[in-house]
Amino acid sequence: MSEDRDPRDPRLERIRAWLGQARFFAEEVYSARYRGAIARSRRDEDDLFMLLVFSEMMGLSNPVAYYTLELQPLLLERFHDWHRRMGMEHSPLDHFKCC
Repeated sequence: MSEDRDPRDPRLERIRAWLGQARFFAEEVYSARYRGAIARSRRDEDDLFMLLVFSEMMGLSNPVAYYTLELQPLLLERFHDWHRRMGMEHSPLDHFKCC
């Protein structure tokens, strides 16, 4: 039966439009309670980025460099995938060869 219907049938178009609006409404209702938390998180990340950029620009050492050493083993595991995604055939670091 559904094979006989024209895909441009006005009834199907109205149903698709209604489903699109219902989906948009459901997404808005679901994400409304988290919108403030997401905005705060984004603002905190932007503030941290500005702090790091301006401190580097003024010649101050990175205040988090010491603490990021703990992350090095985790990052080294993902380094190869990262530089391949960035379009680099081999490691961009002279002192670190992963391929």
